[in-house]
Amino acid sequence: MTIIRTSAVSERLDGHQFLSLHALESLVAVLPVRDENGMAKTIPFGGETRNLITSQARRRAERTLGREKANAGEGALAGYTMGIRTREWALLTAEALRRLGWEETDALPVAKAVLEGVGLKFGDKERTRNLTKVLLFAPEDAGSKLAEFLHAHRDDVLSWVGEFEEARKAAETAKAKSKNKRRTAAADEDALPVEVEESAAETGVPSLPKAVRAAVLAALAPRDAIDIALYGRFLAEIADSPNVDGAIMTGPAFTVHAAAQIDDFYSAADDSKIRRKANALDYLDAADDAGAGMTGYQSLISGTFYRHAALDRVQLRVNLMAGGMGAEEADRAAVAAERQFVEAFIDAMPAAKKNTTASTGSLPKLVLAFDGKRPFNYSAVFEDPIDEQAAGGVSRAAAERLLKHHRLVTRKRSDIAGGRVLTYDLGIQELLDVLSADGGLAAAEADTAEELTAP
Repeated sequence: MTIIRTSAVSERLDGHQFLSLHALESLVAVLPVRDENGMAKTIPFGGETRNLITSQARRRAERTLGREKANAGEGALAGYTMGIRTREWALLTAEALRRLGWEETDALPVAKAVLEGVGLKFGDKERTRNLTKVLLFAPEDAGSKLAEFLHAHRDDVLSWVGEFEEARKAAETAKAKSKNKRRTAAADEDALPVEVEESAAETGVPSLPKAVRAAVLAALAPRDAIDIALYGRFLAEIADSPNVDGAIMTGPAFTVHAAAQIDDFYSAADDSKIRRKANALDYLDAADDAGAGMTGYQSLISGTFYRHAALDRVQLRVNLMAGGMGAEEADRAAVAAERQFVEAFIDAMPAAKKNTTASTGSLPKLVLAFDGKRPFNYSAVFEDPIDEQAAGGVSRAAAERLLKHHRLVTRKRSDIAGGRVLTYDLGIQELLDVLSADGGLAAAEADTAEELTAP
């Protein structure tokens, strides 16, 4: 059935299956993403080291921007279901059960037991014992949906949980005895080896009733959550829970020139010391409170970055239909999701150090969008790093190279459209005017983000 749907959607979107997005953005004294040592991430390319902003950081920024706007009733996805990626599904389900009148002593153990019953495992430490070991991306209302079912079948569920807890305690006791037998056998060199059946500890644990298991899987299923259809999910822990191939492909952003970064020395003032120093009665008292409260270093980077992402319109519609939407409803949702995807591509920025760098206020210098039968990644255009002393600046030189490359590709291939280009930069606007007058601009100019997407 999925093959038939895919074929039908592909025919309707023939030649327009993929929306490719390309951006150039200049960032000054920022650190949107860092490595395990707190340093800026880099990658070698074209004989030079480039600063890097990972695709994971960008995808999270874009995904959360879309969810926050939708939940606030704003943007193209207002009113649609969204997802949340968390380890706290037992806590969220227990909270929903408490709202339905359950006691705390029952709510959390029941929520954990039924999630364990479908294959999820929980942490071993005190602070993680109520958290699943893996992040699970599911619709935001999954906890409430599951709680409603558990509440409606309370007696049967509590009966099973009681059996489950007793069997688990017996299993833990059996495991402890097995360990002791092995220790004893290892200590007695003359004793015959003790054979221990490893699976015996689990043979008495009752399986989750089919109806309850179905309810858990239904609650955690992607359903009509738009951002799961867009970004996909993979959940190996539950074999029969559907995974989703995401419709969005995201490349890391990298500088079009050699990396530039500094280790910025900073000092933080101690307000109490400053107050005492200001009110000191003599020089010796003031000297005791001299110096900063704390000092350190932070890595900061500057540069013009190229980044790329693509949307598979067919995959998006197939994902939405697999979640239960009809073809027409999936089309409407896909158009709205595409608009939000483009907006997030332009506006979203990883939030690391946003308060000390104001990085989230940045706008790209240029955005190029076009359709095609396949995605087109133009990263290789910047294999030869741009000279930072280039006339007109790096961003203008990068824009000219990118647009001329796009013109070349559109002349030589039939599976790509000219598309649309948007700029928020005066210098690049002048470049667009020149290229347009000379017939060297393959893309039409857009004045708004909405105009970047096909109608």
